[in-house]
Amino acid sequence: MTMPPTPQKVPVDRVFHGDTVTDPFEWLRDKNDPQVIDYLTAQNAYTDEVMRPTEELQKAIFNEIKSRTKETDTSVPFFDRGWWYFARTYEGRAYSSYHRVKSDSRPDPDVVTDGEQLLFDQNVLAEGHEFFSTAGFEVSPDGRMLALAFDIEGDERFTIRIMEIESGEVIDEAIVGAGYGMEWSTDSTHLFYGMVDEAWRSHQVWVHRVGESMANDRLIVEEEDEKYSIHPYTSRDGRWLILHSSSRLTSEVQIMEATPDAEPVIISPRRQGLDYSVEPAGDHLLIVHNLNRADFEVATAPLGASDPESWAPLLAAGEGERIEGVSAFARFAVVSMRSGGLPQLRIIPRDGGWGDPFVLPSAELSTIDLANNPDYETESIDYALTSLIQPPSVYCYSVTTGQTELLKEREVPGYDRGQYRTSREWATAEDGTRIPLTLAYRADVSPDGTNPGLLYGYGSYEISIDPIFSTSVVSLLDRGVVFAYAHVRGGGEMGRAWYDTGKMLSKKNTFTDFIAAADRLFETGWVDRSRLAAEGGSAGGLLVGAAANMGGDRFRAISAVVPFVDNLTSILDPSLPLTVSEWEEWGDPYHDPDVYEYIKSYSPYENLEAKEYPAILATTSLNDTRVFYVEPAKWISRLQEIATNGPDRPLLLKTEMVAGHGGRSGRYNAWEDQALRRAFILWQLGVGDEQVRL
Repeated sequence: MTMPPTPQKVPVDRVFHGDTVTDPFEWLRDKNDPQVIDYLTAQNAYTDEVMRPTEELQKAIFNEIKSRTKETDTSVPFFDRGWWYFARTYEGRAYSSYHRVKSDSRPDPDVVTDGEQLLFDQNVLAEGHEFFSTAGFEVSPDGRMLALAFDIEGDERFTIRIMEIESGEVIDEAIVGAGYGMEWSTDSTHLFYGMVDEAWRSHQVWVHRVGESMANDRLIVEEEDEKYSIHPYTSRDGRWLILHSSSRLTSEVQIMEATPDAEPVIISPRRQGLDYSVEPAGDHLLIVHNLNRADFEVATAPLGASDPESWAPLLAAGEGERIEGVSAFARFAVVSMRSGGLPQLRIIPRDGGWGDPFVLPSAELSTIDLANNPDYETESIDYALTSLIQPPSVYCYSVTTGQTELLKEREVPGYDRGQYRTSREWATAEDGTRIPLTLAYRADVSPDGTNPGLLYGYGSYEISIDPIFSTSVVSLLDRGVVFAYAHVRGGGEMGRAWYDTGKMLSKKNTFTDFIAAADRLFETGWVDRSRLAAEGGSAGGLLVGAAANMGGDRFRAISAVVPFVDNLTSILDPSLPLTVSEWEEWGDPYHDPDVYEYIKSYSPYENLEAKEYPAILATTSLNDTRVFYVEPAKWISRLQEIATNGPDRPLLLKTEMVAGHGGRSGRYNAWEDQALRRAFILWQLGVGDEQVRL
């Protein structure tokens, strides 16, 4: 029988608020220690050995994902300052390349057009690197240069390369260690960019003159409050640079002309609890804020500093709605919002003044979102529509004529949407709150109590888990698995109150909601009580880890992706990435003993017991800056030590040595990782090839 590696124990005491906790696995935090690497490598070997019987199933799922992908494909072109921009993928190549072409009308995305220019090819840039990822690119206003932010470690600290488009020549690579957000000055001579500190907090915005040393760059603004991060972006008309500084609850916005020597002006000084964002709209601002409504409203205000009390209401969230953002164009604005728990786009026409808003039609249990629309003067918008069973489609809606045109539906070879169904269920939480679930299943699957199932959740940071199409989920559906999203509290699906009642000292609602969602799948007959798996990533890993402690008898298996499972230890260390800003999400256990005790009472690592757990596959990355690899490493090590699981319920850890929070880079690597997780779940649920049935 294959056994997991036995780690050494080095007792380390953690003392807070008179409470001493001895942690024998904290030594795993030092990734520069060769013993740590040796141990993680041994855990990988153990995982590989346990998963060996599923290799054929993994290959089958990988090939299914690949066969459902049109490997040589092109994105829908979007228009910006005289050019149409789009991405291409090619069979056998792991990354996209990016292109542009001049044309009087939108070019056919599947035809190579005369005069097409290559902007950059990620496949070429990734050569010689085990990991390669970009944080986006920006073309200079004069159309001559391109700035590209890329990462070759997975730690999300970016190098910015500036290239001449026509020749491909690199003319500047001075900026290193940058964070997210970079924008050109209006005269194309300078680049604005954000920097991160040692704790990976975006804390500064600088301006860099192309071709000069980074040492000559000018600091525009520094965010000194550790609870806040600051990010730059430009207005759609390119005239203004917006500096958005925010904590979890409060924001402050500064605005300046996008010129090298301009100085920013604060729109409204920060006040605790006032959360607002701005979008320049010609001669005034559109502001989304929560001064008067918890679920936000859109208002107008003059350009420059103003008193929030003077902001003029334009559109307020109604019952069951939540306004999330606004995009300004010359002749209209588009409000991104939620209604009835699902995304919605609402258009406000502009003809002199602002007109009456109207809703852009969507589809049942679907996700609608704006596509790329950088052209301020456009008279139409592109938007995307998808669901758990509908491949993404991009449409163009003409605001002037009211006509809608389908631009492209993602081609999924061999997939017949008519063979699948999606539906909504409602669970009842411990306090009586109704919790929505979104289900997908094969059309011939019925709620007869015999089906295997996979329940997915997140439930933090007011992030909504909306229905989107996944080719790897189809591999589950085709094998009779019922797939479900649990829209638990702590997320943003049902408005700000939904978030507020799933955070801080109400965080346990997130976990009990998830358990209630599992019970609902059993009660309705959609899933066999002995054949349900759970999956969650990052803060969703905390969710499934806590659920394993609180209601683990509901789950046969758990897939925990970069899981935040030692959250108390992390939130107690202000030197770690993002810790101080996290205190407005989880509470401050460093200073508050009540918060300390509350988090300790649900932290997955702190509450492990000598009992049978679901089979668990935890996947992580050595260079993850958001959730350190040490959290799942300690969690699985402790589980392997005390859980009473037999060999049919393995506890596994898989660490990628060169990757980040999103896992390995490149689509083929991503498909392999998806296949591993899907095969683990199918194996544990007794589904798949005969040799891996339990």
